This record gives sequence, structure tokens and C-alpha cells, in this order.
Amino acid sequence: MDKSAIEKFSINARVKLRNSVDSSMAKLGFGPGREVESIQSVGDITVITLPGGIQTKISNDEAKYRERLAEVITKDGYDNVVEQVAYTWFNRLIAIRYMEVNDFLPTHVRVLSSNNPEKTEPDLVSQCLTVNLGLSDSERGIISELRDADRLDELFSKMFIFECRSLNKILPELFTLTKPYENMLLNLSYTSPDSVVRSLVDDIPEDDFRDAVQIIGWMYQYYNSELKDQTFADLKKNVKIPKERIPAATQLFTPDWIVRYMVENSVGRVWLEGHPDQSLRSSWKYYVDEAEQEPDVAAKLAEIRAPRADMMPSDIKVIDPCMGSGHILVYAFDVLMQIYLSYGYSKSDAAEMILTDNLYGLDIDDRAYQLAYFAVMMKARQYDPDVFSKNLRPNLHSIPESNGIDVSALEGYGKVLSTLEQTTARNDLMYLLTTFRDAKTYGSLLKVRNLDWDNIDKFLKGRTITLFSNPEIDSRFHEIVDVAKILSKKFDAVITNPPYMNSSGMSSDLLQFVKDDYPEGKIDLFSCFISRCESFTKSCGIVSMITQQGFMFLSSFEGLRSKMC
Repeated sequence: MDKSAIEKFSINARVKLRNSVDSSMAKLGFGPGREVESIQSVGDITVITLPGGIQTKISNDEAKYRERLAEVITKDGYDNVVEQVAYTWFNRLIAIRYMEVNDFLPTHVRVLSSNNPEKTEPDLVSQCLTVNLGLSDSERGIISELRDADRLDELFSKMFIFECRSLNKILPELFTLTKPYENMLLNLSYTSPDSVVRSLVDDIPEDDFRDAVQIIGWMYQYYNSELKDQTFADLKKNVKIPKERIPAATQLFTPDWIVRYMVENSVGRVWLEGHPDQSLRSSWKYYVDEAEQEPDVAAKLAEIRAPRADMMPSDIKVIDPCMGSGHILVYAFDVLMQIYLSYGYSKSDAAEMILTDNLYGLDIDDRAYQLAYFAVMMKARQYDPDVFSKNLRPNLHSIPESNGIDVSALEGYGKVLSTLEQTTARNDLMYLLTTFRDAKTYGSLLKVRNLDWDNIDKFLKGRTITLFSNPEIDSRFHEIVDVAKILSKKFDAVITNPPYMNSSGMSSDLLQFVKDDYPEGKIDLFSCFISRCESFTKSCGIVSMITQQGFMFLSSFEGLRSKMC
């Protein structure tokens, strides 16, 4: 794998995509110091007039998307929106590149390149009127006009958007349809030799895209490298790390051998302690046999582990609470697959059960979540060619926030329940709304008490839809509940490379939180996660995580060491 080429591409891609988004924003009248003189609707067209008489013409539907974009900019800040949109298209570009190289696209038509190595025109452009992407007659008309006018890059951008829309059917968590304003900000080129697409196709060997988790993991880290440098430069000026920067400041791609060591000695050990299997044991290069114990200790361990003999493969619950781009979960998938196959399952049945029963993952970064979701689904696709048609959603989530959800939004729910059941569910949801306020600051350090989840589910399903119902709020309720369930669960194996952030870099909110909830580990996020991972784990489960060695001898971690003994 050519990591220098990957690093160069990823860093340059962020700059180019951000500049492209900023340029598209400018045409819509957004950005520091930019103004709009007038916005007028003329028939089916909305005309945006900028200073100097410059005009941008968009459809009336796009004008509605522009209004939504203005709201998001007001809420999140201009620079954060530019970063989010650029990152969205980066994720989709590298995902589609991986899928086309491995022939995983449903159409089997390359999007960014051609099966003919002599051609620079992507096959998607060459076959724009014949490829099956479910285009409407009007969309076909637009494509024909662009092709006839030789406006090839505009044609390519349109076709790329249509491809993403089509992929929503099989990978909805990556190719989302919830933010249509993002399409207005896309401006891709395959004809410019300096474009992101040309660099992606020409500068990184196709063989590097055979392993999804490796290429995605390194790209994710390198893409964030300049933002990370900027964050630490600000830290030297005593600027605390805001929640939007925590992923960039703390994310490190875990090397493959370390991931294998952690997974084999947690997931693998949980299974082998109840189902000794020499063929499985010999296939795990980094598995370490337990040291010989004194007879009384060995007897006690055997007693503790006895229930594992009754375990089915689907009983093994595994979580990475700081999953990043999903490296640990992907290798856990491989180990679990070996376990299922040794137990007599088919690959397709095992892949489905691993997605729905075994693997769990959380992260505070929406983009990292998308990449982890993609990597895990691609791993499932390796074992089951039909997995995309099964409408499966793995138990992976970006931790949501309840900010902006008012208690009044609970009105209209729970009509099928008794008064007592309604009151209980409403109180539980109010507790969750409080818990998940600014949740991306705290991530999976949040602790959630076990609630009556069945009652909550019935409350949310028993919804009276009115003109004032908000589908977006309803979706957020469900996502908060889904993540809360995971935060309240116990797992057989908790495996992670936690974030590292000294208390000196924490915001006041985060610092107060760790002082209150993790007093023994408050010096650093990694030490807080030592305690959190322990609380995530079943009584005879296994924690496998990377830590700084200083916690074993520094006096500042003495309380944590004492608590663990």
C-alpha cells in the first residue's frame, strides 16, 4: 500500500473539496462578507442577484433547499457546514471507488474510471443514457442536453448524484437523501488533470482498494491531519478543543497487528473458553494461551467460565465504543465468521447474524460512522453477495444529540398506551433528552440506566400524525433510543483504541463531566474510558483496549488503579 500517495491525496482532497464547496456557496450568496442583493422567482426559476450584477439561476425546489442551507449555516456556522459537506463527498468518492474496483456496484458500471485503461472518460459518462439508475424522463432530458452541449463535467456531476441516489437503496446510512442542499454544492470534474477524481483514479493503485478497512482508515486519518495540526496549534494558544474538533484531535488509525491481537484475545478467547477448538486456535496468529494457574485458581476460573459452554455464536456481543472508521469491528467480523463456520453455519447466514446480533459500534463523528458502516457492510458483502438486498442495518451509530428537541415534541405519541404507561414512557424520554444534550462532547462515556425499552418503543410507534408532526424529530427520537439501548447494555468483549486528550485540552463542559462521572480517570479521556469499558462489560467479559503505560505507575492514576483492583 502506497501510504505516501494516500496521504498526499487525502490532504489535497480536503483542500480541493472545501474550495469547491466554498465556491458553490459563493454563487448562492453565502460566506463571510458575501451579500445577496435580491432573490426573485421567475416562473420555474429563482434568480439570485449578487453584488456587481452577478446572477445565479436555480430551480424553485433548489431555492427551498437554499433556505434550508441558510438555516443550517446559522445553526452550525459557515466553516463547519463547508467541512461537513466536503467530508460527505469525500466519503462517497472513496466508497464508490472501492465498490467499482471490486465490482460491487449494482449496475457493474464504473463511476469514476473506465474498464478500458486507455480511457479517461468514466464509463458512467459513456453510458449515461443506458445505465439503469432509475432516471425520470426529465432527468434523461437534462443528461441529453448536457451531453449534446459537451458540458461533460456538469454531466459527470449530475450522474454522480444520480449514482449516489441509487446507492441509497442498498447503503442508506452512507448515501443519505436527507440533505438535498448538498447536491447543489457538488462540483466534480474528471477532465481537469488536477481534479480530486483524477488524483483518486490516477495516483492511487487499484490494488490498494482491495482492502476496504485499510484504505478507508488511512484516508480518514490523513484527511483529518491538517485539521488536527490546526487544533493542536490552537491548543498551544490556550484554545480548548471544541466538540467539532475532538474526532480530528484524537483519531488514530490502529495498525493491523494490534487490532488482530486485541480481537483474537477477546472475541476469540470468549469462544474458546467454552468451545475448545484447536483448528480455530491455530488460525489466530496473535492469540496468547493463558499461563498455567495454581489448581485452586484454575478450578475457580473453570467455574466462572462454565456458562460459556452453552454459548451460541449469536450470543457473543462485541462493541467498539470509539469505532472510528471501523477497523476493529471489521476484523471482529472475520473472527466471528470463523466461529460461525466452525459451528456449521453458511457464510450468508453467518454474515446476516453478525450484522444483526454480534457487532455494535459507536462514535461521535458522523463521517467516521459512515465509513465504519461502509467498511462493515463491505466485509459482509465479501461473504454474502446478496447482503445488499436484505435491507439490514448493523448496530452501528453516530451518537446523536437531543439539542433543539423540546419536550412538547412528545405530544401525539403513546395514544395506544394506558395513562400510566404513557407517563412512564414520557418521563423516560425526558430523561434521555436531558442525557443526550451535547452528547457529541461526551460520546460513549455517557451512561444510561436501563429503562422499559418495550414500553418506550410502543410509545413511539403509537404516534398520532397531524399537520404539525415533524418526521425529522420522530427520526431523532428513534435514533436516541437506539443508541441509549446500546449504552445501557453489557457486552462479552469490549475492544477499542480510545481517544487521548489531556484535561488541559478539554472544554469546561467536558472537564466538569469527567470530574463528576469519572473522578479516578479525569486526567485524560483514555483513563476515563478504562472505567467506561469496564462498566460496559459483563461480569466475566473481556476488555481489550490500548492505553498509555503511564496509568500503571503515575500517582495521578492511583485512584483508578485502586478501583480496578
